[in-house]
Amino acid sequence: MKSSLAKEGLARAPHRSLLKASGFTDWEIARPWIGVVNAYNSIIPGHTHLNRLAEGIKNSVYGHGGLPLEFPTIGICDGIAMNHEGMKFSLPSRELIRDSVEVMARAHALDALVLLTNCDKIIPAMAMAAAELNIPAIVISGGPMLAGRHKGKDIDLSNIFEAVGKRTAGLIDDAEVEAVENACCPTCGSCAGMFTANTMNCMMEALGLALPGNGTIPAVLSARDRLAKEAGRYVMMLLEKGIRPRQILTKRAFLNAAAVDMALGGSTNTMLHLPAVAHSAGVELTLAELDAISARTPHLCSMSPGGSHHIQDLYGAGGVQAVMARLLEKGLIDGGTLTVTGRTVAENLEGVTVTDETVIRPLDDPYHAQGGIAVLRGNLALDGSVVKQSAVAPEMMVHSGPARVFDGEEAATEAIMAEKIRSGDVVVIRYEGPKGGPGMREMLTPTATLAGMGLDRSVALITDGRFSGASRGASIGHVSPEAATGGLIALVEEGDTIEIDIPARRLHLAVSDEELQRRRQAWQPRLPETKSSFLDRYRAFVTSGAQGAVFDR
Repeated sequence: MKSSLAKEGLARAPHRSLLKASGFTDWEIARPWIGVVNAYNSIIPGHTHLNRLAEGIKNSVYGHGGLPLEFPTIGICDGIAMNHEGMKFSLPSRELIRDSVEVMARAHALDALVLLTNCDKIIPAMAMAAAELNIPAIVISGGPMLAGRHKGKDIDLSNIFEAVGKRTAGLIDDAEVEAVENACCPTCGSCAGMFTANTMNCMMEALGLALPGNGTIPAVLSARDRLAKEAGRYVMMLLEKGIRPRQILTKRAFLNAAAVDMALGGSTNTMLHLPAVAHSAGVELTLAELDAISARTPHLCSMSPGGSHHIQDLYGAGGVQAVMARLLEKGLIDGGTLTVTGRTVAENLEGVTVTDETVIRPLDDPYHAQGGIAVLRGNLALDGSVVKQSAVAPEMMVHSGPARVFDGEEAATEAIMAEKIRSGDVVVIRYEGPKGGPGMREMLTPTATLAGMGLDRSVALITDGRFSGASRGASIGHVSPEAATGGLIALVEEGDTIEIDIPARRLHLAVSDEELQRRRQAWQPRLPETKSSFLDRYRAFVTSGAQGAVFDR
């Protein structure tokens, strides 16, 4: 056991004395040391209940012969950080969380980890740490929020963002905004649609790093408490059998997860986080590979924000395991990969069936023939860009229009709210990439405002930043190379024609090579001031969105 480095022999008497000061007995100290990483804070609604689950995990670990040693991580609520300086810190927090878990585990010679998480960047950060440390580990989420109810319909966080746009356009009044505000987030848990948090919790299950049910059991159900206890039991089994994350996080496992993502129509942020987790596991996962999987994987679930179903509906239909069982039928995933149950994917799926085919469609009757996400390339995105094609209106799959250019999200939002954007426009928001922002901000406010104003069917939005999983419409993000490193998006001028062809995977700036050469000669790099030493350090080391925005070693 790794913990023997910190507890055995004469030289470790001082170490044992410090543990005894914490109340641990000799026979407890002799047990395997299991780190319980608790991402609780009282700000994120997806995390406010994690202490309850942590108790279940610790009791289970203790009951199965381990010594649970709990420690925290930070976490940012993307919804609260949205559309102001706070969002610059969201993606960078992923690397900080990953590092903090590694620091604690290595400094204290922990034998295994249970990683309790729930939202956006915290989930992939935990998985990255598990892959980097490569000690027995299991991820357990806090589970999704239930959808709210308003005027007989299920609603979620995206509805209140869109209500802002509706109010701006005069389509609803203040009382309706308040009613939606009060109804859309009714319980603790990660926001109820297939946004980034829930997508990533589903990805943990699809990768095999979390137990079946991790992605979809609602936060408020007792089944979530039982799953937490099972996580404590299974981590002790992983330790006993010597099963480590890199035995689970193989190339085949990542391809499985990508196929599940495409079938679910998940958040575009998986195109950052899956490659980042793969990088930590020593696996190369490219945008081209992910796009190829999308091309052959049918879109089976119409989840909010692109569709009407919520995570509770997916849970009732059989959850992620039912989606995987359906994909396994046609060989669209590999059933031979190992999971934290100690069994293979195929063994986990024995007897699993879809219980509601209105939520999980048959393979021969999908919502779309291709998966939920597409990678576009062209002169405007030589290294790639990403769009959630399952949430794009049919009339916007091919679009050409004049560029409306903004340096930063605030300027674009101001123009949208002032109703200066017209049908047919292509809104370009630049200097929001990993280095340019820095931090690659999510832009739910402009996309949701356009949707609320009814412009999502006639206006496209392109950025070197990224979008919330709650965004819908022709929202093309992750444009690489980004403006701050001299990508072509930096040279776009007001009125230029931009051509979008999602089926053909094409994003093109219709400006002559001669004119672009003239503009490049006059271009000067622009890096917005951060006033933050943390963001300055992040900017210095971060790679492009096409590489998962990981640190350059």
